[in-house]
Amino acid sequence: QVQLGESGGGLVQAGGSLRLSCAASGNTFNIGAMDWYRQAPGKQRELVATVTVVGTTKYADSVKGRFTISRDNAKNTVYLQMNSLRPEDTAVYYCHTIQAGIWHSWGQGTQVTVSS
Repeated sequence: QVQLGESGGGLVQAGGSLRLSCAASGNTFNIGAMDWYRQAPGKQRELVATVTVVGTTKYADSVKGRFTISRDNAKNTVYLQMNSLRPEDTAVYYCHTIQAGIWHSWGQGTQVTVSS
């Protein structure tokens, strides 16, 4: 099963930008769509953005026009460019993928904090 490792989180002021990265390692055979989720304190984990193997993307309404997801299949890496950040974007961001349509893998999460 694949291992996912996120990086790029941190503290930023409202209106600023961050870029998250998630690299897949180990058994990377047949990785499907890759996603970013986030979970704020006291809230359920929510899907932020998805990118398929061929590059089709989908976004939560709350981040449309501000976040961009992309992937580099040669590097087995997915990115999340986050612009115009708001305090309500503060959360732990998790990378996720499914292999062979069956096995779910999650990263350990990276904290994003947006100050007002």
